[in-house]
Amino acid sequence: MMKSKIYISIIICLLSLSFVAQEATLKTKVSKNKLGVNQRLRVVFSINKQGGDNFTPPNFTNFKVVGGPSQSVSQSISSTPSGRKVTFSQSYTYIIQPKRKGELSIGSASVTFNGKTIKSDPVKIIVLDAVEIPKDPNDPNYIAQQNIHLVAEISKSRPYVGEGIYVEYRLYVSENVSVYDTNVTEAPKYNGFWNQNIKINGFPVKMGKYNGENYRYIVLQKALLIPTKTGKLSIDPMKMDIVIGVPSGRTDFFGNSITKNVRREFASAKKIINPRALPLEGKPANFNGAVGQFKFDVALSKEVLKANESSQVKVKVSGNGNLNLFELPEVETPAELEMYQPERKESTRVGANGISGYIIDNYTVVPQYKGKYKIPSISFSYFNPNEKKYKTIATEDLYVDVLEGKELVTVDTTLARKQDVVITGNNFRYIATKTDFITTAQKDFFKSTLFYILLILPFIAIPIILFLARKAEERNNDVIGNKTRKANKLVKKYLSEAKKQLGKKEAFYEALERALHNYLKAKLGIETSDISKEKITEILENKDVDKDVISKFIDVLKSSDFARYTPFTATQMKQEFERAKEVIVQLDKQL
Repeated sequence: MMKSKIYISIIICLLSLSFVAQEATLKTKVSKNKLGVNQRLRVVFSINKQGGDNFTPPNFTNFKVVGGPSQSVSQSISSTPSGRKVTFSQSYTYIIQPKRKGELSIGSASVTFNGKTIKSDPVKIIVLDAVEIPKDPNDPNYIAQQNIHLVAEISKSRPYVGEGIYVEYRLYVSENVSVYDTNVTEAPKYNGFWNQNIKINGFPVKMGKYNGENYRYIVLQKALLIPTKTGKLSIDPMKMDIVIGVPSGRTDFFGNSITKNVRREFASAKKIINPRALPLEGKPANFNGAVGQFKFDVALSKEVLKANESSQVKVKVSGNGNLNLFELPEVETPAELEMYQPERKESTRVGANGISGYIIDNYTVVPQYKGKYKIPSISFSYFNPNEKKYKTIATEDLYVDVLEGKELVTVDTTLARKQDVVITGNNFRYIATKTDFITTAQKDFFKSTLFYILLILPFIAIPIILFLARKAEERNNDVIGNKTRKANKLVKKYLSEAKKQLGKKEAFYEALERALHNYLKAKLGIETSDISKEKITEILENKDVDKDVISKFIDVLKSSDFARYTPFTATQMKQEFERAKEVIVQLDKQL
């Protein structure tokens, strides 16, 4: 018993010390800082120490008191590294409604503590025009809608093509409600963008403002977007199902508010991005789509070597920008240096500052002959969106000195000698001034060879004509064959320009994409270049086209869009061309 009394005394002392250590304050908290003139507002005045007396509310000038005051007391004990921490709160809650529009002020409340009067700070409220509200303001669905917001925030609405921007999806939750469960029902789509999700470590709760009011929020998803073309590009909404705990207006035995769980669907607003085309003024001839801030370097692993020994030419681009969406400059060497296809090395990461890292092409060079050879200077151009201008970095010439090896045989053209022209009797002839004409012999047409040929020809031609007519009839009755031949003609018509551009990456894929859209325009009578791939899919499905054929057609369109900003070989271009031919033939058979 004696020990128990000692423990109780120690606890009481600690509690007393905790209360004494805290400074008594009276704070005002409002449910919203901005509202319509026909909306209501919750105001809570709370003191953090026990013993406050004679609470006096403000006059609430320009406000009508609709409910309250309701009083509640709470106390909690928590463990900290420095000991136990006691938290106390005594609050007075009012429900008020503004009488007019404008910037209004809730005055100071006061309370007496140990003979000293403590006052709260005034709070400003913005009152706007009346808003549409339900008949029952305490409707849980209405309260949830007013206190939770799913927002898509973008870092830039007018980037350049190839410039990275961010979209961040935030869930704002006021302190009046609680969130118990979330489920993404529809993920956003990024048509017209190269995109990469950015990993979020956990979902830390942060404090921020939404429409001028204090909210808690978490970042649900963040992505890096790089526009691949100009025009109006849309970011479709993210949709979520959320279970929310909403105050029911009733309290339990201890004065705590009783909540009711409701499930609602929320969607972020649709965002429109208008990418700007890269300027034509000052555009270098070797510009290959690089946008950002970069460094460029070309190095040779060995400058002195023997024949058949190898050296490495390293071409490196590093920095921050669309590193994955352009090709590195190619190395050109003299014919005497045998060069192999480069080996690609990449180290890139997507973070808060975009895509950063480096890309390296390693060329292996093997000399065949003794001598000193020059690898000409290489230049790399990129567009800096911050400075809004192009920049070019050029390296110095590199030299390979081959000390041992076969001698390169050269032809001395000065050894060729002139030869005198030898004149013979047949080299030159005088112009003839006289001629002798002889009349040629003429034969009768009757019973001649030509006469018999023309006589027999009708008997041979009639069976041939009948045979060809029968074949033509069979061909006309061959519906499937006719469709195939017609489709092949369309392939030649629409893909002729793309075929001419094989080997020229950007021009080829632009022509290929234009050909596919022109084909659909001719067959469907609509302008498909202005609608999304999802809409094209929907139109073709309505035409009863096989899903497999639709999928192949959309894949070719996506490849054409993506390939313009990624390294593609001539072989890959030819494969894409053949895929386009095949899909147009299959599609034409069903339209």
